[in-house]
Amino acid sequence: MPEEDAMPDAASTFSPMTSFGPVPAGWLWGTATAAHQIEGGNTNNDWWVFEHTAGTGAKESSGDATDSYHRWFEDLELVKNMGLDCYRFSIEWSRIEPAQGEFSIAALEHYRQIMLAAHELGLKTSVTFHHFTTPIWAAEQGGWENPQIVEWFARYVDIAVQHLGDQIDIAATFNEPNVVALLGYMLNIFPPAKNGGIEAFRASTENFVAAHKRARVVLKDGPGDFPVGLTLALSDIVVHADGDPNSEGVRMMDMPTDDPENPFPWLMAGAYLEAARDDDYIGVQTYFTQHVGPDFQELAKPADWRVTQMDWTFTPEALGQTVRAAFAAAQVPVIVTENGVATADDAERIEYYSRSLAALREAMDDGVDVRGFFAWSLLDNFEWAEGYRPTFGLVAVDPVTFARTPKPSAAWYAGVVASSRS
Repeated sequence: MPEEDAMPDAASTFSPMTSFGPVPAGWLWGTATAAHQIEGGNTNNDWWVFEHTAGTGAKESSGDATDSYHRWFEDLELVKNMGLDCYRFSIEWSRIEPAQGEFSIAALEHYRQIMLAAHELGLKTSVTFHHFTTPIWAAEQGGWENPQIVEWFARYVDIAVQHLGDQIDIAATFNEPNVVALLGYMLNIFPPAKNGGIEAFRASTENFVAAHKRARVVLKDGPGDFPVGLTLALSDIVVHADGDPNSEGVRMMDMPTDDPENPFPWLMAGAYLEAARDDDYIGVQTYFTQHVGPDFQELAKPADWRVTQMDWTFTPEALGQTVRAAFAAAQVPVIVTENGVATADDAERIEYYSRSLAALREAMDDGVDVRGFFAWSLLDNFEWAEGYRPTFGLVAVDPVTFARTPKPSAAWYAGVVASSRS
């Protein structure tokens, strides 16, 4: 990959996008959150255990997060005030099924009230059934390496859709299951903190795919009539056989997914993209271009490359690469269900979104069927193992008072959205 792709111009010389251009009928502008990252007090899932276990690498506890379990209406108003169409959020399995086979009507009703209020405000609801967190009771029985979890997950989804299905506008079974399988079961970075090697990666991937297929049937058979899919972390991964991140390299999405000597492309993307061919859409979640060596090990970034608070390359154009690849492989419409940047400089955030949306528009103009874009994230929130330091939000949150303060990027995003409708 040419060096200039990883070294954009400084934010101070960049002219922000003012218009995305007209959008297709049915297009959705939105923003996204996840239950564990914003609700607070999610003490009954594997992430809470991970955060409170010495040696896991978790920087801090999620604690009260942004107190969105109580301040959810204020959050909906923030979405509405930006003029967006849809709010993407997740429901927390461990609240709904705190013990195996024991379901909380109160928790289900809590999420129903959020969805009813969203519709009252004129917002559509995009509901994710699993966003990284698994109930402790399931994790203690092997989690996603245990084939029984396929039926456990289907049972939970069935209970949830019976209570909520008539209020769902879009459903995702999973958020980035490929990340959970890789980081949790192979690389010891996420729960369950295993160094299980490629076999653990494979076993958890197979169970995620099976659970998605099973849950898709449950959702289609339940109340409501809404599109069903899943979301994938699709970094623009460039493989450099020579180990030099400045060399041209080969994109992982261009590599064969049936090579037994190299199962990584299949496990990281191919298995899910194939499964998505029976879905209504594929959710693409892209943040950066990642440079890896011949064994898919991350390569050291040159000192003069621009990086974010996550130490990811500042490469907004990566989104254009991944939506093209996902559309070609899954052969269903694409929704960009997450895209954004961790930065303390809001001008840089506006630059990032301007450039990623420009790349998205170019892909659409080339025939990629894209149905919507969701900015990550609505709020500065708990960024998993990295804690509260990285700030992805369009809205700042005071860690003590929980006061929400929209950033200039929120007003900029609202302007781009409005211009697409004029």
